[in-house]
Amino acid sequence: MAKSATEHLVDDERQRLDLANATWQSGSQGKGDVQIGFIEGYVALRDRRTPDVPALIFNPEEWRAFVDLAREGEFDLT
Repeated sequence: MAKSATEHLVDDERQRLDLANATWQSGSQGKGDVQIGFIEGYVALRDRRTPDVPALIFNPEEWRAFVDLAREGEFDLT
């Protein structure tokens, strides 16, 4: 399925983000390797051990949906 003009714009905006200027945070207890970063209205998710690997970039609505589903156990592996 072809992307809409809005989807292309969003993808272009995400690709141009300079994550070197993001404010990265780890879990409050220092456990795990996931970090989140905030940059220009987006939320980035990366592995702390491999920061050079591309991060996942979420807009605020996508991030809220991700967090809500995680809290509901949607991504539990056990």
